[in-house]
Amino acid sequence: MSPLSKVQLHRQAEQLVDFINKSPSPFHVVDVCRSWLRGANFTELKEKQSWCGAIKPNGRYFFTRNGSSIVAFAVGGKFRPGNGTSIVAAHSDSPCLKLKPVSKKSGSGFLQVGVQLYGGGLWHTWFDRDLSVAGRVMVKDGAGGYAARLVSIDEPIMRIPSLAIHMDRSANEAFKFNKEVHMTPILATVDKVLNGTGDEESAPAHHPVLLERIAKQLDVSTADIADFELCLFDTQKATIGGLLDELIYAARLDNLNSSYCAIEGLINSLSGENALEDDSHVRLVALFDNEEVGSTSAYGANSALLESALRRIQASCDGASMTSFEEAIANSYMISSDVTHAVHPNYSEKHESNHRPEMQKGPAIKVNANQRYATTALTSTILKDIAKRNDIPLQEFVVRNDSPCGSTIGPMLSAQLGLRTIDIGNPLLAMHSIREVCGADDVGLLVKLFENFFIEFAALDAKISAD
Repeated sequence: MSPLSKVQLHRQAEQLVDFINKSPSPFHVVDVCRSWLRGANFTELKEKQSWCGAIKPNGRYFFTRNGSSIVAFAVGGKFRPGNGTSIVAAHSDSPCLKLKPVSKKSGSGFLQVGVQLYGGGLWHTWFDRDLSVAGRVMVKDGAGGYAARLVSIDEPIMRIPSLAIHMDRSANEAFKFNKEVHMTPILATVDKVLNGTGDEESAPAHHPVLLERIAKQLDVSTADIADFELCLFDTQKATIGGLLDELIYAARLDNLNSSYCAIEGLINSLSGENALEDDSHVRLVALFDNEEVGSTSAYGANSALLESALRRIQASCDGASMTSFEEAIANSYMISSDVTHAVHPNYSEKHESNHRPEMQKGPAIKVNANQRYATTALTSTILKDIAKRNDIPLQEFVVRNDSPCGSTIGPMLSAQLGLRTIDIGNPLLAMHSIREVCGADDVGLLVKLFENFFIEFAALDAKISAD
């Protein structure tokens, strides 16, 4: 297969930028994916309902859990129970600030908003940014029930101001701050609110002016708002940058980079006429919430979400036996995709000398002897073969022995299910900053890798001899 053209690579970068700008929260990530999947003729399933008889060969399906995790899959035309699943897994969440259940605060003439720190963010980068809120709101439906609505206020309504250098001359040497005290955003001035229509005593948990702004966005009454889960986000849009348009500057590249590439790769693998006709496997993408805080939730990777999906797919097809699931696991393969650390030109000593992933040179395979990543010689060989046949460059990443190593959902899911797994990801600078940087071309390369993995893995696996 010929390499991707510059036009194709640029188009993929633009689509990732658009995806990020539409996805300020995990709920929005899933909502955008739902829209794309429906446009690609996927049928939505409900976990509360039976799938028996609903899943057919050549069919395309997806379901969501909590509105923040999503699983999409396409069933091969020659699929039989016991056959494997070709999986790409990533996560939908990113480090951020989340509103506290009682967020109402004030001080020194300002209305402020109490927040919780979610994940391991590079928190000093959140100072002096134009912030707003997005997420899920539970709204009364007028019939005694409740409906989940998504909200995203695109105007800058909050800010965490730095302390002036004149008041802390040591700030340039060691910027220190208290996460509880100094990371409380300002929302408005007290005088402006009191001179307006806002009644600060009417809502004990949240500032009425904030509730009014949310209600206005949703076209409901503040009395109809039952509860919400809101995160702060930077209103500065993601964009393509660099002198030669070779970089992407954006929030949440960890891990919307992988999430976009996974969904796009799956959809692209189905674009040809009769694309599934000769496939004996299931092609599946899983995007999990809560990776940044350990994945232990009902909709995180450390739940039974993926196992449940795989079991139900096997059981819903004609001819399933008592051991179809176990057979399928042995025939399956998972790519755990999360961004990796690109070598930093100003801190190159932080990387091991022979493992320095660079931007614009393709995704990196991540290896760790202590099982912080799930890559093995077998799983690496399989993906390298697919990449080579499709002119996709790959790099390799290993942390220094004197540095700690992060982890991914790969080892967790591999251990839970017994899946053959590889960890890979596109190189990234400023990981966990409010604004991260990745290579523009790497997006298209990862999409192409996933697309061809879905198309080619089943046939390649038949040629592998290693138990």
